[in-house]
Amino acid sequence: MKIAFSPSLERGSDLWILPFWEGPKAAAEYGSLKIESAVKDFKGKSDETAFCYDGEQRILLLGLGKQDKASVEALRKAYASAVRAAQPKKIKRIDVLFPKCRQKDEFLQGIGEGIFLTNYSFTYKHDALKDEPIVLLEKVVFVGVEKTDQLEPYKTIIDGVHFVRDLVNANADDKLETFVKLSKKLHPKVKIKILEKKQLEAEKLGLILAVNRASSLDPYLIIASYKGDPETKEHAVLVGKGITYDTGGLSLKPTDGMLSMKCDMAGAATVLGAVKVAAELSLKVNVTAVMPLTENCIGSKSYKLGDVYRSYSGKTIEINNTDAEGRLVLGDAIAYAVQNLEPTCVIDLATLTGACVVALGEDFSGLFSNDDALAEDLLESSERTDELVCRLPVHNDYKEAFKSEIADMVNSGGREAGAIKAALFLQEFAGSVPWAHFDIAGPAFITKPKAYNPMKGTGYGLRLLVDFLMRRSS
Repeated sequence: MKIAFSPSLERGSDLWILPFWEGPKAAAEYGSLKIESAVKDFKGKSDETAFCYDGEQRILLLGLGKQDKASVEALRKAYASAVRAAQPKKIKRIDVLFPKCRQKDEFLQGIGEGIFLTNYSFTYKHDALKDEPIVLLEKVVFVGVEKTDQLEPYKTIIDGVHFVRDLVNANADDKLETFVKLSKKLHPKVKIKILEKKQLEAEKLGLILAVNRASSLDPYLIIASYKGDPETKEHAVLVGKGITYDTGGLSLKPTDGMLSMKCDMAGAATVLGAVKVAAELSLKVNVTAVMPLTENCIGSKSYKLGDVYRSYSGKTIEINNTDAEGRLVLGDAIAYAVQNLEPTCVIDLATLTGACVVALGEDFSGLFSNDDALAEDLLESSERTDELVCRLPVHNDYKEAFKSEIADMVNSGGREAGAIKAALFLQEFAGSVPWAHFDIAGPAFITKPKAYNPMKGTGYGLRLLVDFLMRRSS
């Protein structure tokens, strides 16, 4: 999408977007435009839209809500509504008149992000290009704003969100191969290391191998490293759950429970996207993404309840639920990162537990951490990006639920406090390194379009992680 700036609206554009704050309207606000009748019926409420015409010029009236309650997030949602309204009309260029307000730089970000995030589609429909072509915006002209490079970094970040969305929305059968291909050509500044099955066996990453047993596709551990500040030892390691499809294994999920399970690698997609964006923005940080990738299938070779498997850290795990597989592959990946990558902090993202969705719904992820400073830093990025996070406790008394008579731990502590117990399991592999865990099971994959998330895979967490890295870079 091209970005341009203009001092005034230009006739011939596919669409003008005229913003209104909620309250009494004066037709004279927009000079000689003949939109008085439309304005009379328009309230300017948040996300309200209405089409009208001044001669041949198509105009969209856009409600921004009450000006005293304006925020970056409110503008993201409002301009997302404008893009959604424009899409059925196959509009390629919009002229966006900047609203009358004081916070120009901050609000320009919200407007831009709302447009960029919503300008996305993904389909496998065979007739999509013939009968109902999907038309996305190709050009956005910001009117009443001096030419600036302010939006370019945000556009790069949103391109990263779309990168994550594409990975999450793709067919499960294609994901392992796609991860490998995309990783190899991620960015010239990113160094890639790929551990294949024989190397995983040699390195004794026993939990990843256990989960992979029933799959016809080999597992991988992909490590993508960007060294943007070689003069410092600061090194953030991002670990992402990469279960490319989850049947639950022998603890088989019901049919409805499997419908969204191609999204179970959203954590891995997000951390890979974060490293990609960090390199594209040339951030002065050292960051590595670690992605354990495998299916969790069911078959004669499935890893079995009651059996014990040895992790990379040496800890032995008795399996009491094969549908608690995400924490197993993450445990191996976190331990590998701690022992081999010299991290100064480890942050993992995972669509880990239904318990977190029950507690927080689709809008929030749960945050768990053994380090208050790291947690506060991540919460600040949550506030700055409006990617919602709720910090939950890491309550060590719940470790009792993981006791095993024949191994160091069982892998599931039961239904009560399920999200907290899953975090406690992961913490065992982080050791003394500052560590944080995001359970993104709710916001990573949504059941219906919402605001600037047009469909299913949302790319949640990418903007938060990049903000965290940008602030460390500065």
